[in-house]
Amino acid sequence: MPDHDTDHDADHPGGYTTGEPIADHAAPEGPIAQRWNTRRFQAKLVNPANRRRHRIIVVGTGLAGASAGATLAEQGYHVVQFCFQDSPRRAHSVAAQGGINAAKNYRNDGDSVYRLFYDTVKGGDFRSRESNVYRLAEVSAQIIDQAVAQGVPFAREYGGLLDTRSFGGVQVQRTFYARGQTGQQLLLGAYQALSRQIDAGGVEIHPRTEMLDLVVADGRARGIVARDLVTGEVSTHLADAVVLATGGYGNVFSLSTNAKGSNASAIWRAHKRGAYFANPCFTQIHPTCIPRSGEHQSKLTLMSESLRNDGRIWVPRRPGDERPPAEIPESERDYYLERQYPSFGNLVPRDIASRAAKNVCDAGYGVGPGGLGVYLDFADALARMGRPAVEAKYGNLFEMYERITAEDPYEVPMRIYPAIHYTMGGLWVDYDLQSTVPGLFVIGEANFSDHGANRLGASALMQGLADGYFVLPTTLNDYIARGGFTALDPADPAVRTVESEVRARLERLLSIEGTRSVDSFHRELGHLLWDHCGMSRTAEGLRKALERVPGLRAEFWRDVRVPGAGAELNQELEKAARVADFLELAELLLLDALVREESCGGHFREEHQTDDGEALRDDERFAYVAAWEHGTRPVLHHEILNFDHVHPTQRSYT
Repeated sequence: MPDHDTDHDADHPGGYTTGEPIADHAAPEGPIAQRWNTRRFQAKLVNPANRRRHRIIVVGTGLAGASAGATLAEQGYHVVQFCFQDSPRRAHSVAAQGGINAAKNYRNDGDSVYRLFYDTVKGGDFRSRESNVYRLAEVSAQIIDQAVAQGVPFAREYGGLLDTRSFGGVQVQRTFYARGQTGQQLLLGAYQALSRQIDAGGVEIHPRTEMLDLVVADGRARGIVARDLVTGEVSTHLADAVVLATGGYGNVFSLSTNAKGSNASAIWRAHKRGAYFANPCFTQIHPTCIPRSGEHQSKLTLMSESLRNDGRIWVPRRPGDERPPAEIPESERDYYLERQYPSFGNLVPRDIASRAAKNVCDAGYGVGPGGLGVYLDFADALARMGRPAVEAKYGNLFEMYERITAEDPYEVPMRIYPAIHYTMGGLWVDYDLQSTVPGLFVIGEANFSDHGANRLGASALMQGLADGYFVLPTTLNDYIARGGFTALDPADPAVRTVESEVRARLERLLSIEGTRSVDSFHRELGHLLWDHCGMSRTAEGLRKALERVPGLRAEFWRDVRVPGAGAELNQELEKAARVADFLELAELLLLDALVREESCGGHFREEHQTDDGEALRDDERFAYVAAWEHGTRPVLHHEILNFDHVHPTQRSYT
């Protein structure tokens, strides 16, 4: 491991420095199964009558944000909540299709809290914290109870119990689902709880409003500066604590499965105000997406991983075979996942399934335009189960696929290819979900805390709701109870400085009047990242991208064209501010990928692979969280990962 305070100019055009180690001091000692109960008991409480005097800002209204806002308001806090959509119901959580994990063991198939904990640590390629992951597994069962009580219409089996199915990386059926609409149904449950508090006055909701910066005063997060996306008005909102529930940064790649509005501005602005950014290179590729069709696309479409339960993935055995799939006999089909990973078959983890698809396509066996696709075939399932049963489980997904591709998946196999989907990296937080800026809490995909180098399917909804419903309300209580708050004057220099910087930045974007559109810069950045920091990375490619990004960023600030004015609805201005942040984040992402000279999970360095082409970790040098501090040159702090219960081994799914 590098010495502290060491310059590394050779590794980065601007150089970086290795700083002092960082540690999670919030996690209690003792048996892992007792740590969350220990922390809950140790946490100080706030008298319900006193909570009314405290304002809490929550940015984001997806599963993490809506559950947090509703729960904090139910506790008695005055919550001020923001979303850039016109309604909290339109948060990107609605796009989650396949399910939510929980260790209830309804199937009596050997599942347990410990097995969910084990599968998650292993699935993340041993780059996550044991304490956080065990708590997530422990809380998972409570999430299902909460959702059922809210009326979430989970699928049920014949005896009336909730039904479950398998997802990648596991050999039990622990995934609860509502057809292919699980995220939407869970969000409606959280939204109705939030709506109850909006109506009661506990939550002050600000839709169509985007956070543009964080206010830090006396070393604490005390508010945000936001812009009304309809009128363009810039305003400041102050509170005793700030919660970011703003999702991931996958759209830095331009084309991803994320909604086009999903962006990283909130966490990136917080990073520039002092919050460490952890593991930015840990980005997830989802193996089951509709292949891209051209430059006209604004996003890619996810087909639920649940389809891999009954669909079989294959390619022709002959390179360049352009026959229709129905004309290719069984003997000339390669069910490559079943062949390579007989124990897990089509349900290997996402990183492994994605790389396997890339490998067969790179070798010339891909199908569809450009050979960038593999078949996901339901012929066997239709013959075994019958069409009505398949429609009951996957009907809305099949309908969505047909509307987008004009191909009927009941008649011909789906064509799928990997795409950017989720980001395991995010702002560094401790066991309490608090960042390195006191009073700034980060929940859901916006933080890095639970998934390591790869997220198992159906665990995003689990983490978001665990953080919002159960973890944050305990740990934020403790922060508020420890007190020391004084009213912050809106005229305070710490507030005015942030306001003026936000206004100046918007004015600068509008004043450039260049020749290139915002989208053209975003597409170029996305191509650069996908080519050099996508499913596989090399030192040469990462250095090439690192050399190009500063130049692209300079071109952006010299030649971007943002029409319109600031004091009005101006979506080009919104996009420009976000792409400006992406152009900075991309450089840190590339640098983190270059520094991590190993392969693990979704981070695959071609120089570090086994003879079988699997990821080859270097536990001796890289069993750490990379926590980056913003500065003229980035500062890398290491959080050493200790494994006392799940000992790192070479991942095997054969």
